[in-house]
Amino acid sequence: MRRMIIIAGTALTCALAALLVVAALMGNTVEAAALDTAPGLQHALRTRQNQQNTAAPARAARTNNLTYHNGPTMRTTSTTYAIFWVPTGSYVSSTYESLIQRYFGDVGGSGLYNNNTQYSDTTGHIINSSTLGGSYVDTSAYPSGTLTDAQVQQEVSKAMTAKGWTASITHLFFVFTAKGENICLNSSTCSFTYFCAYHSHFGSNTLYAAMPYTGTNLAACGVSTSPNGDIDADSTINVTSHEHMEAVTDPLGSAWYDSRGNEIGDKCAWIFGTLNAAGGDVTWNGHNYIVQKEWDNKISGCTLTGP
Repeated sequence: MRRMIIIAGTALTCALAALLVVAALMGNTVEAAALDTAPGLQHALRTRQNQQNTAAPARAARTNNLTYHNGPTMRTTSTTYAIFWVPTGSYVSSTYESLIQRYFGDVGGSGLYNNNTQYSDTTGHIINSSTLGGSYVDTSAYPSGTLTDAQVQQEVSKAMTAKGWTASITHLFFVFTAKGENICLNSSTCSFTYFCAYHSHFGSNTLYAAMPYTGTNLAACGVSTSPNGDIDADSTINVTSHEHMEAVTDPLGSAWYDSRGNEIGDKCAWIFGTLNAAGGDVTWNGHNYIVQKEWDNKISGCTLTGP
């Protein structure tokens, strides 16, 4: 199986697909979208540059709907947990943590989250309900200047133990790091040069997302406006939304994705709506955000309010 799923992959012939699987088993990064249903594999959001470099395949990815592959969704209320791994002396913007937590409190009941309700699993349709279960700030030092996925998982486990949180198919743990800290899946697959964030799982339904500090490289992972006066936080909220909606509809890589392996957010990555006067494209509970659109099977297109 592949080490990663990457947004907007190229079309594959059967022969090439076989070669890619072999390459993945050898530990190489594969750039084309493919199915990824094994535990521990990562599903990543490409940087803006990598998305642009695959513009034609990205357009092709928007011609077919998501289909169901018999796995679970986060069908009932999704509970999110924000883990801020910010060592003493490192930098995050002054409103970074509070704005991200506000997003988690606002997104449930929104038109964007309502788009998920058209998707179902064997127990029924996803409901429009999400809540912030809690937050945890870890000021301990990073083990190195570049984190591995295993170290991100270890941080999730550390926070769960410290706070008494439990794993569940409806619990999602976000690990937010400080400015300048890199995350690499291998020597050539790193944050800001290849991806902006990813979601995955380990153990018994421990769902998590790795969220590097987008302000480290706004050209790669940033948004164009800042409705909350904090471009770093606004940019991270956008990629958080991407990973959030994907995890809700495809938590284990076995539920909703298209024939190329693209999830609900992949098909609309870096596509935004019309901006309001504040510079956002959505307003939830009186708060403005700029978030990408998500795939709507009903219209076979990208939307901010569905279905």
